[in-house]
Amino acid sequence: MRPFKKQGYFVYGNHTQMLGDPFTPMTIVNPYRYYALAAQANWGIPFLGKYVIPAAGLPVGKNIKQSISLLKDVKYAYEEKKAAIVIYPEAHLWPYYTKIRPFPATSFNFPVSLKAPSFAMTTTYQPCRWRQRPKITVYIDGPFYPDKSLGKKAAQEKLHDDIAKSMRERAELNTCEYCSYVKIDSKN
Repeated sequence: MRPFKKQGYFVYGNHTQMLGDPFTPMTIVNPYRYYALAAQANWGIPFLGKYVIPAAGLPVGKNIKQSISLLKDVKYAYEEKKAAIVIYPEAHLWPYYTKIRPFPATSFNFPVSLKAPSFAMTTTYQPCRWRQRPKITVYIDGPFYPDKSLGKKAAQEKLHDDIAKSMRERAELNTCEYCSYVKIDSKN
């Protein structure tokens, strides 16, 4: 990512750490040029909602007016601030989950519209000798660029497929499962 430090780019990650996900990117990218898309519900989280998110968060809109404002804010952060914009397209936090959950191709609207480079950030877990909780390893892959020869929707799909494939390959490097997620049949 070093060659991209003086320009904007997007980082897509799997959402598996309540505190790690807001702070880990700041150790990888320039913390003064870092923004993360965050649901408005996150503003209610103690400390994060009061100090971190207002400084580095871009609120995801609940209606058309707010969504238009988000588009303008992302464009400004990318073009003017030359910022790294972090997106967790899975949307909901699943602590210590070791697979990549499905996410929509529409989350790639920003890099396709702005013709921007994107990176995949995959959090994986390995056993730790000193404690019960697993060791965390974060992998960065990319850059991935939108295909300019395709239409907007097709370019979003292709970028989605490329990044999702990269994240799934890295998720295979998980060597422990700290939390098990079991689907419960709602009929019983």
